[in-house]
Amino acid sequence: MQVQCSNSKPSEMDLKEQIEKIQSQNEQILDILQKKKKTKKVDENEERGNWSGQLDFFLSCLGYAVGLGNVWRFPYMCYKNGGGAFLIPYVIMLVFLGMPIFFLELSLGQFTSRGPFSCWGFCSLFSGIGYAMFIVSAVIGIYYNVIIAWAIYYMFDSFRAELPWAKCDPAWASPYCMDFIPILSKEDCENHYNHTNITTGICTNGTSMAIFDEQAAKAFGVVRKLPSAEYLERHVLHSAFSDGILNLGPVQTPLALCYLVAFILVALCLSKSIKSSGKVVYFTATFPYLVLLILLIRGLTLDGSEKGIEFYTTPDISRLADSTVWKQAAEQIFFTLSASYGGLVALSSYNRFHTNALRDTLSVTLANCLTSVFAGFVVFSFLGNLAHDMGVSVDDVVEKGGGITLAFVVYPYAVTQMPGAQFWAILFFFMLITLGVDSEFVVVETVMTCLADRFQKLREHTKIAISVLCLVMFLLGLPLVTNGGIYWLTMLDSFAAGWNVLIIAVCECISVSYLYGVRRFAMDIECMIGKRVLWDVVPWSVVKYWWMACWSVFTPVGVVFILIYSWVDYKSLSAGGMSVSADVLGWMLTLTVIFSIIGKAVYLILKTSGTFKERIKKLTSPVENWGPALPKHREFWEQYKESEMELLEKASLDVENQAFETELVPNQEPAKL
Repeated sequence: MQVQCSNSKPSEMDLKEQIEKIQSQNEQILDILQKKKKTKKVDENEERGNWSGQLDFFLSCLGYAVGLGNVWRFPYMCYKNGGGAFLIPYVIMLVFLGMPIFFLELSLGQFTSRGPFSCWGFCSLFSGIGYAMFIVSAVIGIYYNVIIAWAIYYMFDSFRAELPWAKCDPAWASPYCMDFIPILSKEDCENHYNHTNITTGICTNGTSMAIFDEQAAKAFGVVRKLPSAEYLERHVLHSAFSDGILNLGPVQTPLALCYLVAFILVALCLSKSIKSSGKVVYFTATFPYLVLLILLIRGLTLDGSEKGIEFYTTPDISRLADSTVWKQAAEQIFFTLSASYGGLVALSSYNRFHTNALRDTLSVTLANCLTSVFAGFVVFSFLGNLAHDMGVSVDDVVEKGGGITLAFVVYPYAVTQMPGAQFWAILFFFMLITLGVDSEFVVVETVMTCLADRFQKLREHTKIAISVLCLVMFLLGLPLVTNGGIYWLTMLDSFAAGWNVLIIAVCECISVSYLYGVRRFAMDIECMIGKRVLWDVVPWSVVKYWWMACWSVFTPVGVVFILIYSWVDYKSLSAGGMSVSADVLGWMLTLTVIFSIIGKAVYLILKTSGTFKERIKKLTSPVENWGPALPKHREFWEQYKESEMELLEKASLDVENQAFETELVPNQEPAKL
């Protein structure tokens, strides 16, 4: 077979046509790419901006909800309240209290495209809720970042050749540090020490002491302290050198610098508002899960880990009869979901109008609670190992670090007993930083959203506004990095996110359910998410009654019960060893939050014209501009309401006609609807 090759060259006309054809194709490809790029970047709400993608919002909500409390507070609450049995009230409170408030706030922010300050147009009388949320978020933003500063401090110290808290150092340790007080048999005590006291269980020689009976020594007031506890109290926080909230002492410069680094990190990540923080959470919200998995695998390989897991999972059903367990389960739900803080309203206000808020509610709340349970296995595997090495029971280990400092006492000491201690310490504290930072992002963003909604020119200078806000919060938080800072942090943590949040939740339910109308609110949600929800399978007309029942009855009644029980069973901070000043300052903070709700209502009543009845009616009715922020969504909402009303009127007429026909023809069966 012969192949003939042609030497003829293409004509100039043919080349020109081919070039034009290629150029035309290139132009078409560029047009398509530019349209895709434009579609992806253009925000639905150009004034406020929107999340770049749905995953940005989901991870931001997850990062906001999943924080330091999931890793240590939840496992400790399980330990205190019946182990695995605590999951029963925890899940019930999640379903009846946590999820309804979470869904209400996501829907409210998304429907109005407004933050906590300005989303209450449906009932102006309760607009003070926004100010309450602002105060709570601002206070939390100040003290929560201090805990992140601790983690930064510890992570830097973890790069040393030997972890500084591994052994008692005379430069900072007290005589009660465990390395200085060995545990010996009674015979050894008598042989090596001059004086042995059977009553106290202690033997001494004038310059040092040992213990041969720990229970007797504990009753006498001599308790051995972990080097990690001494390191935290006497070297990092210097809290051992302050006797109360009024004795601040000097600012600890190294800790203050770490506190500043924490705020600089937040300011950088929020420099472009949600556009930048939405990308950062891809790492900060997912990295902790990888670390928890690695730590769990490592923890399960340690000696004694099975005892810790057994202690964590063994249920004590008898504890369910204690009302305190149910109260603490509810408090844990609000704490871990960050509900009623204002952050959920702020986050969802940047959503696109038709985002499925119900799907996000279920996925985030379930993921958050499963994270808490999973973290419990990690924590107690290490506690079991520490109990094994120390020769004590697991409950004795937990009691030594039951407060907010648990993550900085028990785990740091546990890693010193393992090979490669520096690696595990760096990994753990870096995880704490990422866990804390993505929650702090949202807290600061909530404060910024409130201010930007009130002073809209701030949106034009986002970087400057965020920087100034972080600087102000840093300066206000400097007392928290003094010797007495731990007392201030404990007071703020006890009062800022306690009763305040529960009161806000009740006010939210009352304003939505009984003043605006729970049916009307359910219709607004249907307008946003459609008639079929949860993967377009479940009809909203079926599930809405559950949420309406929660918002109207179950949630407010449950929260009121917890509030009443908390007041009846109130235990002051002074009863726990702090001064009365801590209670006074804490109650001042609580009353400030409550007054912001009541005070705004009184101010509006006095300002509004008309009789008292007319004023109340006007303030509990939607304002003129209430509804979706964008004109196209407002128009869609108005048309949707009209169509729904027509359907209801038609159904009502059909029922009336059938009843009329039945009266005319008694023997005829009523027509089926």
